[in-house]
Amino acid sequence: MIKGIDVSSYQPERYGTRGLDFAIIKITEGTSYTNPKWVAQRQTGRDAGLVTGFYHFVRPGSMKAQADYFLSKINLRAGDILVLDWEDPGVSSADKDAWIKYVQGKAPGHRVLLYCNVDYWKNRDKSSFAGDGLWIAQYNGHAGSPSIQAPWLIHQYTSTPIDTNLARFADRAAMKAWATSGSGSTPEDDMPTQKELYEGAWELDGEMTVPWGSETNPTWKPKSVLIHVGEVARETRGRVKGLESAVAELAAKGAARDAVLAKLAEGGGLTAAEVQAAADAGAQAALDRLADALAKGQP
Repeated sequence: MIKGIDVSSYQPERYGTRGLDFAIIKITEGTSYTNPKWVAQRQTGRDAGLVTGFYHFVRPGSMKAQADYFLSKINLRAGDILVLDWEDPGVSSADKDAWIKYVQGKAPGHRVLLYCNVDYWKNRDKSSFAGDGLWIAQYNGHAGSPSIQAPWLIHQYTSTPIDTNLARFADRAAMKAWATSGSGSTPEDDMPTQKELYEGAWELDGEMTVPWGSETNPTWKPKSVLIHVGEVARETRGRVKGLESAVAELAAKGAARDAVLAKLAEGGGLTAAEVQAAADAGAQAALDRLADALAKGQP
């Protein structure tokens, strides 16, 4: 058997992959929730060469609408495993059958599994239908030995410190071959769609300290940060123009001073050195005023 984990938004984007062969990631729930970390979590698994799968947490309602919502989030890659997570008591055995069969029809090149616990399988299931394989959850202290008679493919045997599973394959290559054998002509496309990029990045909120101040705001999003950076840039350009005007004014005053010095040197009552000293003192006073204004942010 081989070992793997399943993750959702409760786990980090970069989870540990040492000693693992597969990872199954939550994408959606119902028709309104998408795990904001799933794109990054998928990349973590693929970077480690793991077999990857994706699951939908089903809620009461339209099975077709939920399946379409789930499938709309991802460009499927050959070998991707798809899973229905059946835990809501409001979802019937017929509902879970309908979801699995619909997804099999919409994604014929992919393995579609059922995830549920032993109680659901023994007491709620009416058809013994699990698509391409049963992923059974039971924390009975016997990894790889759930207490059911039906054939199973994956056993989730603990949730400590993370949901951990054993799959009935000789090695990772065998699981990958099994997952890929049902891929048909599905094209391999690992590039995220614009929708995936948006949901994986633009909609991520988190408290941050902004680089241009000391305040924090728990609702900052990358998009709003970029907007604020643009505003700061415009403000900075205004200050630069103010500085350029002040420098030009000083340069003009310097030219006028040089002209006065020349005339006084020709026949004035003061020596050129005396006039120079007086002018320098005036220029220094102007520079001091400019420095004070800059320190106050008022060029």
